[in-house]
Amino acid sequence: METVQFDDIDAINALASDTFGEWSSTIEITQEMINSFAEITGDRQWIHIDVERSIKESPFGGPVAHGFLTLSLMPSLAMFPIKMTGHGSAVNYGAESLRFLSPVPAGSQVHGRVRLVGAVAKPKGTLITTEAEIAAVGSEKPALLYRMQVLYTPKRG
Repeated sequence: METVQFDDIDAINALASDTFGEWSSTIEITQEMINSFAEITGDRQWIHIDVERSIKESPFGGPVAHGFLTLSLMPSLAMFPIKMTGHGSAVNYGAESLRFLSPVPAGSQVHGRVRLVGAVAKPKGTLITTEAEIAAVGSEKPALLYRMQVLYTPKRG
């Protein structure tokens, strides 16, 4: 893993790539995890939590994870492709894009990988954009693609 000073825009952009890094370790998406997420968020749609009904009526043949449950696993599944140094903080700046592309059936193992898209200087620091992919192991299509932006700010004081 390359180490780069947070405000060295040229060095960061030199590491940008169209290619994703290695896959992370896996996490199993259990029905219990899906049910807990439904309770916490209030999203109790039957396609997620009613096993019998989703087996009979769902186009997916069984319950599937919430897209936002899958997204919430990003910190555990997506390893940042470079190590930033010299900054004071790293603040979630938002999403450039988020696409849910395929379902994650209950019982699936998911993994993630990341690529560096680029960096731009901002008045308060350096804005880094990465793209992460989370997929069910063995699926031909990713479950989601997420372009995340993080603002790295200088040390204070």
